[in-house]
Amino acid sequence: MPLKEPEKLYYSIGEVSRMTELPASVLRFWETEFEYLRPPKNRAGKRVYRKSDVGRILRIRKLLYEDGFTIAGARKMLKAERGTGGQPAEEQSPKAHGDKLPAAEIRRELKEILRLLSS
Repeated sequence: MPLKEPEKLYYSIGEVSRMTELPASVLRFWETEFEYLRPPKNRAGKRVYRKSDVGRILRIRKLLYEDGFTIAGARKMLKAERGTGGQPAEEQSPKAHGDKLPAAEIRRELKEILRLLSS
């Protein structure tokens, strides 16, 4: 269960990491994979996340970790949701429908995560 942080205008990557229970490296990786997750940087060059950014991260986390989507599948779902005014599209989890995730896609994502964690 993500932690509750005090209400602020901006959060650091460390605060967002604690709130979402995700390593900072994953948050930085997701910025490269999801075009609408691009937190601005302050004068010192550090990321500053808004409450809306945290909400997007939690949505991505749910799609990937709970609903079983690949990054590409989550990207498509988020794009569909943005097209409907931000309302969640009908949940169509690959797990729920028995769809198989392509092994090559899973392998690529795991290699990328391993690369990030070992750097």
